[in-house]
Amino acid sequence: MKILAFAEQRNGQFKKTAFEIVKAAKTVADQLSGEVVAVVIGNNIAAIAGQLGGFGASKVVAVEDARLELYSTTAYSKIIADIAKLESAAIVMLPASEMGKDVAPRVAVKLDGGLAAGCTMLTVEGGTIKATRPVYAGKGLVEVVVTTATKVYTLRPNVFTAGSSNGQMASVENIKIELGDADFSAAVTEVKAASGKKDVAEADIIVSGGRGLKGPENFSMIEDLAGALGAAVGASRAVVDAGWRTHDEQVGQTGKTVSPSLYVAVAISGAVQHLAGMSSSKYIVAINKDKDAPIFSIADYGIVGDAFEVVPAITAEVKKLLGK
Repeated sequence: MKILAFAEQRNGQFKKTAFEIVKAAKTVADQLSGEVVAVVIGNNIAAIAGQLGGFGASKVVAVEDARLELYSTTAYSKIIADIAKLESAAIVMLPASEMGKDVAPRVAVKLDGGLAAGCTMLTVEGGTIKATRPVYAGKGLVEVVVTTATKVYTLRPNVFTAGSSNGQMASVENIKIELGDADFSAAVTEVKAASGKKDVAEADIIVSGGRGLKGPENFSMIEDLAGALGAAVGASRAVVDAGWRTHDEQVGQTGKTVSPSLYVAVAISGAVQHLAGMSSSKYIVAINKDKDAPIFSIADYGIVGDAFEVVPAITAEVKKLLGK
């Protein structure tokens, strides 16, 4: 049995999720006496492909095309599905990243496969994969079994630990997939990338701010605390809707789903849409002046107080402890 693992990359560098997906696929493959084939898509990316062997891939298929420098949902879904067919892969795994969530349903349709999305756990019992995934905006967990011949799974970032590479290199096979104009139906006219900005979807620590901060200028203290902790800056939907922060920082049901080791929620009441995006964090610290704020119901540690007093004090203490 073969498992196809989609390894996401940007500008010739693997995303953290690439290693997580390959390692998770290897863990399942070992229990099914199978092997892992990874697929990498882009332009001039064959040189980095072999390192996926250190996380469990026995072979890496590299699909290169100058037009694939930028993501195209139609092109990527065609490539992944075609490679799955060429490799006779019964299982396809992708990250539940923005890209993965976009492309996975298309891949499943092309393969006539069932999709288990946003999985937080995969277990194998008697040769059957059981996937655990959140439901009802994170209020519950359900265990599902995909019964189609081809099975597609997306895995939440930061939940499946990649660990360190064992140093092995996988063999790399370059495959040409015929792509036409129809596979690039959307034309990208401009790309704007934030320099030096941590992606909340992959960050191990996140400090998020909410509407209780009263104005965009007060996000400077969120940035200060995030800087001290080496964290990414997140935001609630209300903040993004108000134009205080950009959408790429939004955490929640209509933003990004995150699973960091530490999530600090500052002046965020905890609407169900926000909780759906961060409730799987390992440790949650809530800072809010309203003792009845819903965020406290899922927080591991809570501070009832004025964020304008509490956050600067925590930041100062963190800097002192870390010698910054």
